[in-house]
Amino acid sequence: MSGGGTETPVVCEAASGGGGGGKKKDSLGTAGSPAHLIIKDLGEIHSRLLDHRPVIQGETRYFVKEFEEKRGLREMRVLENLKNMIHETNEHTLPACRETMHDSLNHVLQRLQAATDSVCRLQQREQERNKMRNDHLIASEKQHIMQWEDFMKEQHSKQAEVDEEHRTAMERLKEQYAEMERGLAKYPAFGELEP
Repeated sequence: MSGGGTETPVVCEAASGGGGGGKKKDSLGTAGSPAHLIIKDLGEIHSRLLDHRPVIQGETRYFVKEFEEKRGLREMRVLENLKNMIHETNEHTLPACRETMHDSLNHVLQRLQAATDSVCRLQQREQERNKMRNDHLIASEKQHIMQWEDFMKEQHSKQAEVDEEHRTAMERLKEQYAEMERGLAKYPAFGELEP
């Protein structure tokens, strides 16, 4: 393929420059002669048919030119913008965010610690109140139990007194009725009058 492009000038030299003294032949050596045009056409036909490098190079140049014109190096600009954005983020935005977050989180942690301390104090107070309430309830319950026991003892003693009074009253009544029966027995006629 590469030989075809170089053969054409050699043929032209062989046809045009022959022998002595740099004398050109009119039939082969002139630029407008038919032989020269035929040789030139043969060289072009040969290079087009057998030597594809110029065509491929032309197509490649055309493709690259079209690609660069249509795309306008857009990818390079996008990549450059991304690189700049990443650099800006790494150099400025991330440290600023880190510092802001650190300050804010310290503030939040302080407030959270204060809230935790307050909650612990409130919980401790509530536990103390519950303990006092439970102690008071236990003491009150013990007192009520003691009062109930005293009340029951008092009731038993009162019941014993009432039982004793009832027994004495019953004995007195029995004696009184026995005496009344004895008194009625003295009057036999009184018992006969009854229907």
